[in-house]
Amino acid sequence: MFISAKQWVMDIGEDPNYRSYKSYAIRIPKGYEIHGIDVSSYQGKIDWKMVRAMKEDKVKVDFAFIKATQGISGVDPYFQRNWREAPKAGVTCGAYHYFIPRKSGLWQARFFLQTVKFETGDLPPVVDVEELSGVEPQKMRAELKDFLDHIEQKTKVRPIIYSGLVFYRDYLKGHFDDYPLWIAHYYQAELKAGAKTKWFFWQHSDRAKISGINHVVDFNVFRGDSLSFQQMLIR
Repeated sequence: MFISAKQWVMDIGEDPNYRSYKSYAIRIPKGYEIHGIDVSSYQGKIDWKMVRAMKEDKVKVDFAFIKATQGISGVDPYFQRNWREAPKAGVTCGAYHYFIPRKSGLWQARFFLQTVKFETGDLPPVVDVEELSGVEPQKMRAELKDFLDHIEQKTKVRPIIYSGLVFYRDYLKGHFDDYPLWIAHYYQAELKAGAKTKWFFWQHSDRAKISGINHVVDFNVFRGDSLSFQQMLIR
C-alpha cells in the first residue's frame, strides 16, 4: 500500500500506543483486536452491510451498541430497524437505555424491557448514565440500583453500565463495582480508569467515519480476546 509522506511524518510523531487509520479518520489505540460502534437516530438510516464490510488492516466493526429507549417514554425511532438489520449483516449487537435520574428507575427498566427483546448471542443490556438531571447523587444511585436490579431479575443477565470517566469517578465508583463497565474517554492512547476498575468496553472516539453511515460515529474497543468476548454474550 502506498503511504504518503504526510501520513508517514504524522505516524512517526505519534504515541507508539496509537495509530492513525485513514479510512476511519481517527487514531485507534493499539493492543485491541475487537472493535465496535454505538449508534442512535443521530446517525440516520444505516447500511449495515457496508458497515460490516469496512476494514483497514485487522480493524473492522465487530459489535454495535444501539440506542433503544430514554426515560420512561422515549423510543429511538431507528432502534427497531437497527436491531433487525445489524445482526443480519453479522454485527454482534447490544441495546442501551439512556437513564434519566429524576425518573423512576423501576419504570425505566420496565419500559426498556418492553421495547427490547434480548436473545442468545446478544451483548448484555446497557444503561447509559451520564447526568444527574437535577437530583442529588444519592437519589441518582438509588434509582439506578432499582433499574439494574429489575433488569437482572428479569433477564438473568448482569447489565453493563456506561458512563464518562469523570462522571464515573465522581458519582459511581465505589457503588457499582460489581458491574461491567463501558467507559467514555476520548482521544487518548490508553484508558486510565484505575487498575481495579472493571471496564470491558472503552469509547475512545466520537469522530469515526464509517462506510454506510452518513454522520460521525463513536468508536469503541473491547478489553479482551475473542474468547472473552464470546463469554460476555447472553447464553
